[in-house]
This record gives sequence, C-alpha cells and structure tokens, in this order.
Amino acid sequence: MNTIWDIKADVMQKGDKLRDISPLTNKISIDKNGFTHYVFNKVMFNNPWYSIPDDELELFKKFLDGGSRAYPSDGSIPCDIVAKEARILLNKIIDLSQDSTSHHFEEAHKALENGKNSLVRGTLKLYLGKYTIRDWRRKRFTDDIDFWIRQIHVLHHVLRRSGWLKNNTTKEWEKRIQWRNLLTNEQRSATLIAANDLDQLLDFGAGSYLEGSSLKEIFNKKLKRGHNVDLSDIINVAMVNNGRIGRHKDEWLSAWRSFEEAANTRNTRITSNLISLCRYSLAIADYIEKVSNSIKKYHRLILDKSEYPDNEIIKISKLSIHWEKYLASHGPDATRTIIHNFLIEQAKEKPHHSRNLRDFAKRLLGLLNSKYEHLKFIFEVEH
Repeated sequence: MNTIWDIKADVMQKGDKLRDISPLTNKISIDKNGFTHYVFNKVMFNNPWYSIPDDELELFKKFLDGGSRAYPSDGSIPCDIVAKEARILLNKIIDLSQDSTSHHFEEAHKALENGKNSLVRGTLKLYLGKYTIRDWRRKRFTDDIDFWIRQIHVLHHVLRRSGWLKNNTTKEWEKRIQWRNLLTNEQRSATLIAANDLDQLLDFGAGSYLEGSSLKEIFNKKLKRGHNVDLSDIINVAMVNNGRIGRHKDEWLSAWRSFEEAANTRNTRITSNLISLCRYSLAIADYIEKVSNSIKKYHRLILDKSEYPDNEIIKISKLSIHWEKYLASHGPDATRTIIHNFLIEQAKEKPHHSRNLRDFAKRLLGLLNSKYEHLKFIFEVEH
C-alpha cells in the first residue's frame, strides 16, 4: 500500500512527515469479491491549547468562551486585520478606475473586469468572499496577501500610496501592522507581506504553477500541498457549501473539478491528502454535532445572571467587535439578549454544517474509490 498513498504526510511544511495516514490494521479485510478494505479512524486537527470535553455543559461553556476550536494557520496576524489592509488597497484600485484623469485609469479599470475579489487569492479570497463560517474568519491567521493582478504598475502604485515598502533583499512589499488583542487588550505587531503571485510565479510543488484566483484554482494548490492549514481551509469551505443552496453554489460545483483532477493523478501524496480530508471532515462533523446539542440544551443559561453575571457578559463580548460596540452603547442586559439570539442561530446552523461535511466526505470517498477500483481497493472511515 505504500505505493498507493503516503503513510506519512506533511503537516506544517514540506518534509516534516508528521501526519500519520495508517489504516487500522485490525480492520483491514478482504470481501467475497476480492476487494481489500482499508479502514481509517476519524481524526481532529491537533490543538495543544484545547481538548474536547465529554461533558455537554463544559462543551457549551467552552463554545461561549470562544475557545471551542482553533484553526490551523500559516501566520500570526488575524485575518480580519489583514482583510482591512487588503480592502484599503482594493478600494484604491477602484478609485483609480473611476478617475479618468489618473495615469492608471485604464489599467485599473481593466484589473477590475472580474470584480475586486478576483484580484486576491488564497486565504484572503476565502475571507473577503465569505466562503467560510464567521468563526473561521475570526480565528484564522496569516502573514500575507496573495494578489493575482496582471496590472503590476497599478498594484505597486497603490502599495506605495498606502504605506508599503519594498524589501530590496526579498523583493517583497512589506508593511508593519499593529492591532489589539480583543481578549487581553494587548497591542500586537507583525510584518505583513503583499505578494503578486503572477509577478513572482511561485511554484507550489507537484510541478504545477498557480493558475488563477477562482475557488477551483485555490483548491488545486491546497490539495497538492496538503498541509493542515490547506485541508482545514477546504473543510471550512465545504462546511457552508454543498452545491445545492447558497451564494457560492455554482462556484462550488465548478470547484469540485479540482477534487476530480486531484484524484485522477493517483499521486501518492495527493491520495494521502484526500484520505486525510475525509478523516478530518467526519471528525469535525461529529464535533459540530456535539456542540450543537450542547447549545440546544443550555442556551438559556446565558439569560441567567447567577450563571452569567454582567462581568461575564463583558468578558464574552470581547470575542466580537460587534458585541463590544453593542455593549458600550446598550449595556449588559441588551447585549445578553443578542448573545442569546446568536446561540439560537448557531444551534440551527450547525446541524447543516455537520451534514454538509458528512456529504462532502462521502462524495470524496466515492470519488477516490472509483480511481482504485481496478486495484480492488476500497478506502473507508470508521463510523
């Protein structure tokens, strides 16, 4: 089986081989038709700061405290801070496209032919396009904005006008960013990088260059690299998109071709990544279902001042800029009500997310198995 998929895969960076994709040896079997069944267990992304409690009440409290699940990231700056900087640059390009007296008018207008979000890819495209849940957008971190723009002079112009400096050593544009940690009020700072993937032609492995900024093309890169952050991002898109409803229905259906193309390669690393996607998706689906059940059972506790006095409401409000502003304007009691409304909304929404992930994993396993049917192999994930 070592020639079919990689038993060890990369979690954080190329060559680390920290992810184990070994089947359960005691469950490998051969059926009456001669098909060998490889069964894998479900697995969650490793989070050293959080262990899932068995007790429903504790699970509810963990969720309400904002610590229910962390997301693998490839940087240190919160995505909402990075998105703010990206919007500044994109809006400046829009301004140039509307100013016929500008030297950059025609190029800026051309750059925006497919909309402003077509100018970014990767994490920021998923964020700005709202392909994911709010929790991901709040907890995901990155250190760069990946642009996809052929009008390089326009990009360089708005970068200069927005306080970015070009590093003569790395040839990358950089800006020092400061932000406040909502929970601790601590001031943080880090260097943000703006890279134009078209300009740099970065090779992300498997002999394939980046092709564009669509969801399909973003997935192509993430499936080939397959680090935890890549698989997590794909799962968080699959969580809210099922190809039947939603604002990204058509694009999700188009993006499914990236999985078909990946499976067609029968590349050992990519096969390993597809198996891992199924294992993580099903484990996260189980977890989301547990959280949903705990919210349904205990959501009214937030209205109980003996359980959640005003000082706790103030603490919880720090998890959201919206809640924090609302608290300042309307006080703890009114804020308690909007937090309760949020819990009701989450209890209804999460079962859909769980179902989407189960459907995604089932479809992905079916696709993968169809590519190895000639070898009489069947991949399964235990229930």
